[in-house]
Amino acid sequence: MGEISSSFQLGVIGALFLSVASSVSIVICNKALMSSLGFPFATTLTSWHMIVTFGTLYAAKRLKFFEAKPIDMKTVILFGILNGVSVGFLNLSLGFNSIGFYQMTKLAIIPFTVLLETVFLKKEFSLKIKFSLSLLLLGVGIASITDLQLNFLGTIISVLAIITTCVSQILTSTIQKKLNVSSTQLLYQSAPFQAAILFLTGPLVDQMLVNKNVFAFNYTPMVLVFIVLSCIIAVSVNFSTFLVIGKTSPVTYQVLGHLKTCLVLGVGYLILKDPFTFRNIIGILVAIFGMALYSYFCIQDNTNKQSINGSSIAISGKRQRRSALLLNEKENNEPLKSINKDSVV
Repeated sequence: MGEISSSFQLGVIGALFLSVASSVSIVICNKALMSSLGFPFATTLTSWHMIVTFGTLYAAKRLKFFEAKPIDMKTVILFGILNGVSVGFLNLSLGFNSIGFYQMTKLAIIPFTVLLETVFLKKEFSLKIKFSLSLLLLGVGIASITDLQLNFLGTIISVLAIITTCVSQILTSTIQKKLNVSSTQLLYQSAPFQAAILFLTGPLVDQMLVNKNVFAFNYTPMVLVFIVLSCIIAVSVNFSTFLVIGKTSPVTYQVLGHLKTCLVLGVGYLILKDPFTFRNIIGILVAIFGMALYSYFCIQDNTNKQSINGSSIAISGKRQRRSALLLNEKENNEPLKSINKDSVV
């Protein structure tokens, strides 16, 4: 039991590290692609990410790295489309709102996920967990939110982005656990549908956001190099996303996402020489403290659950042994009763 628990913890740590490393890498790559090289088509780029991800997984399946597991087609199609739609709404939210309001949208995903899991999945979050999450959100808000400009259309899009993102991430966890499929198997089955919806709608969404045609863009060799690099890194990002949500929870994945935000701010300051203020530093420190508390409380809760489960198993084992002993005593006494009865007769 201890070996299984240790290997599971190592798997979780590996998944978290892969997610952080690949996400920070792709942010730096895409920032260079979009800011320095002038490629503004984020939604279309995401569709290419999913196409390359599916192609990589298909090759891995053919090479016997994993086995595909059939999943109900209706579930897979709806799940893939929902994931694609959530990406589109997040990009539209960034386009129709200020950066500060977009950051608020991303921050709202955690409390809304907690609400949905509490109401519909009957999951309990302790006050300690809620406090640590509040501290984390406060820190990220201080570090990243600079301006808040509201408009009706942007607000509606942001609400839709929050709902679709939360539901898709909860489903990512629920499908893996209930249907007993791995993160790789689920991603392999759903990637084509997510890629299709983004490939069809991406150019239109990007046209609305930047008023440019993706097919008329001047693709220089350097732009192509960064697009290919972005797609390669995206395979790791998509894989680790499903892996982290499957091994932990949607809320933990969002917490990890805010850690990436803090790291990107730090890397931007150190490497890309982005402007950095005292407010950014305070916000990042508060956020990291909130993440540390969240991690500590999660480990504490899991340890308590394991000890309770262990006690329940031990008590159950004792009851079974006691029942077996009573049964044996009863069986051993039956012949004596029969002999005594015969002797009386």
